Amino acid sequence: MFDALVLDRPNGAVTADVRPLTLDEVPDAGDDEVRVEVLYSSLNYKDALAVTGQGNIIRGDYPIVPGIDLVGRVMESASDAFEEGDRVIGTGWQLGEVDWGGYTQRAKVPARKLVPLPEALSPKQAMVAGTAGFTAMLSVLALQEHAVTPDRGEVVVTGASGGAGSMAVSLLGNLEYDVVASTGSEEAHEYLRGRGASRIISRSEFEHGPDRPMASGQWAGAIDAVGGQTLATLIAQLQRHGSIASFGNAGGYELHTTVLPFILRGINLLGIDSNTCPNNRRQTAWERLAEILSDEDFEQMTARTIALDEIASVSHEVLDGAIRGRVVVDVQS
Repeated sequence: MFDALVLDRPNGAVTADVRPLTLDEVPDAGDDEVRVEVLYSSLNYKDALAVTGQGNIIRGDYPIVPGIDLVGRVMESASDAFEEGDRVIGTGWQLGEVDWGGYTQRAKVPARKLVPLPEALSPKQAMVAGTAGFTAMLSVLALQEHAVTPDRGEVVVTGASGGAGSMAVSLLGNLEYDVVASTGSEEAHEYLRGRGASRIISRSEFEHGPDRPMASGQWAGAIDAVGGQTLATLIAQLQRHGSIASFGNAGGYELHTTVLPFILRGINLLGIDSNTCPNNRRQTAWERLAEILSDEDFEQMTARTIALDEIASVSHEVLDGAIRGRVVVDVQS
């Protein structure tokens, strides 16, 4: 027997309860099934929506164990990719949305949805990063691969007070970029400066859209968590041959722009998909993240470590924006 947070919907309303389970009650994961002793997970905004029954996050059948991130130790493996004792990370691939996720002490996960935990990263640190840090690292890699280097000028991060945004600020700051953090939260300014932002601007500078198809080139690069009019403004303001890594739609999923910045300035709009990212790319991102962030970084980015039975209540705090930094779930406590 082991404990898990299980979501159910008996009368149309979602319930969240910690209950004992057996492995026989956990759906099988296919021919390459890996049985994992889960050590930590994390509480992301998407998880908070799922646990509170909002946002249509759960697309699988109820009951289901949520949690889009997990890290743990392999107990058994039907795949040659892993063996007993290996430490593994699972993020994306619909974990905690369609398949049972990380809010459990035991999990069954297909080997193809796991990557090795880097030696330089502790299990807890991996979940301080979680999907947010992984997404931010993919974004930084994309900028680097398109010649956005620290000597080219300022790089702006929108939605900087969010999980992925603040991780991007930390990664860029440690890589000696001149980072501009865009946020609507005045309470986050001190935190973002501590994470490496050289200056902070209001999100209102972007959210109304560009005044014209091409504005004065301000940014060497950008990491955008917002989308919508904010992304349209960034496209118009990007310097020649600059690049934007885009992964969010908090400001809307529609994009109204022109081809002019692309054909006259040669800018690049780079889509970041952390959900179905290929595993070789995943492993590279996790290894680089472990190299760039220090133990102190992870400690400062950890807002709270909670147990399974605290997830439901803390989810409301996450949705209310009352928590600055990352929430780690110690599923074994």
